Amino acid sequence: MAEVHMTSDHDAPHEGPIKTPKQLIWAVVFAFLVPIIGIILLANYVAAENKPAAGSDGMSAEAIAKRIAPVAGAPEVKDASDLSTLKTGEQVFTAQCAACHATGAAGAPKIGDAAAWGPRLAQGFDGLLHSALKGKGAMSPQGGGDFSDFEIARAVVHLANQGGGKFAEPKAPVAADAASAAASAAQ
Repeated sequence: MAEVHMTSDHDAPHEGPIKTPKQLIWAVVFAFLVPIIGIILLANYVAAENKPAAGSDGMSAEAIAKRIAPVAGAPEVKDASDLSTLKTGEQVFTAQCAACHATGAAGAPKIGDAAAWGPRLAQGFDGLLHSALKGKGAMSPQGGGDFSDFEIARAVVHLANQGGGKFAEPKAPVAADAASAAASAAQ
């Protein structure tokens, strides 16, 4: 039998992509130039002052100022002598207190329920006001609102009087505020 001799690719001479001396020269030149150009571009990027950060302006002056600003924003100073800007007890109750005291949620005594308000009314106005300002049970301080102490006092009177109390509307702290404002202006 005749032997069939098969040649494989391994036995054939190997040829690379560079076939002429001119191609070899170009390959060597690009082998040196491409890394050098890459290094120069990278050095310029690192030395640049303003580096973009993938769509982020986190280090800009405005972004930093926003992050370090107080959480609640700028404090709002209310003028207690201007009674027209202050809310009435009913307005404060409707805006803040009604969520729990109208429905009895979280064990809050319902408005108008004399039986539930009786023991609380025995504490007196100061006790009720202290509970409203400092919080009690599930109720957070000031009922979680942003009203002045005088407005909270008005809401306490409104709520307590609906439950059988006979509290008088609290007096606006006009004289004390005016005196302290005059003293601070004189300094």
